[in-house]
Amino acid sequence: MYKFLKVFCGGMLQLFFKFEVYDKNKIPKDGPLIICANHTSALDPVVLAQVCDRKIFFMAKEELFNKPVLGYFVKKLEAFPVNRSKTDLKSVRTAMSILKRGDVLGIFPEGTRVKTVSADNIKEGVGMISNRTGAPILPVYIDTEYKLFRPIKVSFRDLVYPEDFKELGRETNKEITMEVYKKIYDIEE
Repeated sequence: MYKFLKVFCGGMLQLFFKFEVYDKNKIPKDGPLIICANHTSALDPVVLAQVCDRKIFFMAKEELFNKPVLGYFVKKLEAFPVNRSKTDLKSVRTAMSILKRGDVLGIFPEGTRVKTVSADNIKEGVGMISNRTGAPILPVYIDTEYKLFRPIKVSFRDLVYPEDFKELGRETNKEITMEVYKKIYDIEE
């Protein structure tokens, strides 16, 4: 189902938008990986799936799974739910098992669609999952307004490696997450 929807939905997107993909060579060919992107539209997961050659297992808000038609497709795409109102240990365990088997986990670290860039929007879960599993994080910036026949620019940034933050102790998860945030939005120190 994932491949079918990737081809079908991706093909539809390519009919109406021009894709511009930068630094796709930064996607590791194998091994565990967390892809983190900014999130402005419900189309963002489709865009990421379209430009990434590896299958992405997305963490998605649990409300999507309760919608009759949409919930069916979200489950078929092997996304898994997260309760954003609390620490959801089940979703964390699912995310970690995806990474332990060497697959790609997709997370929108702001937790919801946002229009205003702010460090206050970012959630520390991605840093914690990366730190616990050792999986690198690939920040991605999607630049588009999703207006017909306009470009969708997807920029892959440099990988963030959790081992580079080990000396920080208790602040490790937060600092990994903030580094991902800075790279997504190309923010200088």
